[in-house]
Amino acid sequence: MTDRTTTARPGYRGVVLAMLLIVYTFNFVDRQILGILAPSIKADLALSDTQLGALGGLAFALLYSTLAIPLAWLADRTSRSWVITVSLAVWSGFTALCGYAGSFWQLFWCRLGVGVGEAGGVAPSYALIADYFPAGQRARALSVYSLGIPLGSAAGVMLGGWIAATIDWRTAFVAVGIAGVVVAPLFRLIVREPARPATPAGAEPIAGVFGILARKRSFWLLAFGAASSSMLGYGLAFWLPSLLKRSFGMELAGIGRFYGGLLLIGGVAGVLLGGFVGDRLGARDRGMYARLPAVSFWIAVPFFAAGILSSSSTAAFLLWLVPQALVYVWLAPVIAAVQHLVPAHMRATASATFLLINNLIGLGAGTLVMGALSDAMTARFGTEALRYAMLSGLGLYLLAGVLMWLAAAPLRRDWVD
Repeated sequence: MTDRTTTARPGYRGVVLAMLLIVYTFNFVDRQILGILAPSIKADLALSDTQLGALGGLAFALLYSTLAIPLAWLADRTSRSWVITVSLAVWSGFTALCGYAGSFWQLFWCRLGVGVGEAGGVAPSYALIADYFPAGQRARALSVYSLGIPLGSAAGVMLGGWIAATIDWRTAFVAVGIAGVVVAPLFRLIVREPARPATPAGAEPIAGVFGILARKRSFWLLAFGAASSSMLGYGLAFWLPSLLKRSFGMELAGIGRFYGGLLLIGGVAGVLLGGFVGDRLGARDRGMYARLPAVSFWIAVPFFAAGILSSSSTAAFLLWLVPQALVYVWLAPVIAAVQHLVPAHMRATASATFLLINNLIGLGAGTLVMGALSDAMTARFGTEALRYAMLSGLGLYLLAGVLMWLAAAPLRRDWVD
């Protein structure tokens, strides 16, 4: 039974947010570790860039995106903390199993299992945060939670790169997977369900939530704007270690330090900037929850292009710091806005619907398309093909900015307090 007095305490809210951040960090360690290990896996299993792209995106996204909605619906009606606990244990177990894969298809099925587990992690966490924190603090709270993306990605590339360089890539998968399994029961012991309004009699089924969202133009613009940015963002995140090896001549341990530093400095700054500035501007104009990300995407493009075309790893690092921050700005404002498109008892399902679009397009297609582009451009550009594949994808950030900007006006009308 939920202790309403305990869950209402500000100090306990901070503990819950910290635990959710830890789980989300594991989410991205397990999701992104494949990128740093890709060169070793490619050599060991004799894979093409297209196959690596499928492992990095499609294998994970297929069930991750589709199962998120029924699991979020279940979480809205039962216990979000239990759903998150079981999900963490499942995806961490499959991450460990990746270390025993001996072929493309074995690794594909293991990554599919990671996606099954992670399907129940994010949307229920968004809903928990929305219940624990008042409306004026939600973007900030979500920005702290979203730090799991750069922190987990950095830990994945740095820890995974170090283990792979010191031992092998298989041990890296096993080590991070076991760590997540150990954390799962601790999360359940600490995180309680908050007091929340009773679900109204005759509450909307999943189809009803879809119907509410389908009528809101802001939802579609925000979702497809996020998906456009994620298609390129996930592609860059997965393939950047390979670019650093092929075009800049860096070794695995150095790649881990380079990319980990980029994520920690740029990524953390961008996530926090989006949350705090989003809440401040959004308090005066709800449309700023969409326009702030739009401007950030547009400014990021020339910096990314200059870094990709650079011949110096030092210059590339400095040039990429700025856009690495800017492309994370959207997370907290947009996620907070989605929470306010439906009544409170539908938040996890609405978040999962948003994530379905974002991840099926962004995560499912991003790494695969970039890998296929690299293979297609190899005849012309040789070892530099990946560099030009990345460069050709930057238009997706421009498109994301346009869609976010257009979402501002309808967002003001669609907002539910």
